[in-house]
Amino acid sequence: MTDPTGPPYLRIAAEIRRSIADGRLRPGDRVPSTRQIAREHGVALATATKVLNRLRDEGLVHARPRAGTIVAAPAAPAAPAAPAAPPALGSTGETTGTRDPGDHAGRDRPRRRGPRPSGQPDGELSRDRVVRASIELADAEGLDALSMRGVAARLGVATMTIYRYVAGKEELVLLMADAAFGELGYPGEPRAGWRAQIERAARTLWAVHRRHPWLAQLNSLFRPLPLSNLLAHGEQLLAALESLGLDETTRMDLQAVIYSHVQGLAVHLEREVLAEAATGLSEEQWMESQGPALGSIAATGAYPAFSRLMAAFGRDGYDLDLDRLFELGLRTLLDGLTVLVEEP
Repeated sequence: MTDPTGPPYLRIAAEIRRSIADGRLRPGDRVPSTRQIAREHGVALATATKVLNRLRDEGLVHARPRAGTIVAAPAAPAAPAAPAAPPALGSTGETTGTRDPGDHAGRDRPRRRGPRPSGQPDGELSRDRVVRASIELADAEGLDALSMRGVAARLGVATMTIYRYVAGKEELVLLMADAAFGELGYPGEPRAGWRAQIERAARTLWAVHRRHPWLAQLNSLFRPLPLSNLLAHGEQLLAALESLGLDETTRMDLQAVIYSHVQGLAVHLEREVLAEAATGLSEEQWMESQGPALGSIAATGAYPAFSRLMAAFGRDGYDLDLDRLFELGLRTLLDGLTVLVEEP
């Protein structure tokens, strides 16, 4: 049993651990976010981050983008291991072994390591590890939860250690964004036709924002980020528009419109993560709580089109599907562009 006088993060972790053990929190349930833990227990965000790191190291929880940190499914019993042959020694004295024949990249793949326990030297810590840990934190908790102390706690190092690799949070966020935008590229030859090229670029951008909802909060049309990996997506759009023979201003305008379609929908992914963390209510629960107020507005008769629409949905309601909205908006934009291009 945890010592009640021990470190706060251990006591809080024990409380959540008991909730998992007695079934109050089940696999797939969301555990309190760092902000909720900090608020409810009166501790710093770095302490709250250590709570989740502790539970993650124990395999009890894991981060899921756009869902936060959730209870992990129980581990399946391990199959009995076949007797292993003694390792052979190579010419350098290192042990050699066999790899899965399908693992053609096994030789170059770095070993996966969890967060380094507090108090250990940073050793193999690198700028890339700092950036990846920061991305994971922002994916799970939102960009507002990102702090140098939180990243340090996630990696199990002192806060000042992070400053060996980045000058501060502003530089860190730029590195995170550039890395995130660079995760998906455009292999192979461009698809034939301007419309197919724009569709590929727009869908790739949407997939990146789907992975990392916080990206939608960063880039402004008035103050675009100078990131090479972001420009790679813009290059795809501009090349397709250039093939249409449009003037420079129109090409730039249309690129901004297409990007804004992606960003405008993606911003709601991040907002929902933050809203659920702040209120503790899922989207469905929040809508249920607002039902009476919306019903009262519809009953006034002042908004007949809205009232008819709500009545048509009946008990099943409206399913807000951002992927469907993205495709609808993209198709509408490109249909309109087709008319513009084909005008005499």
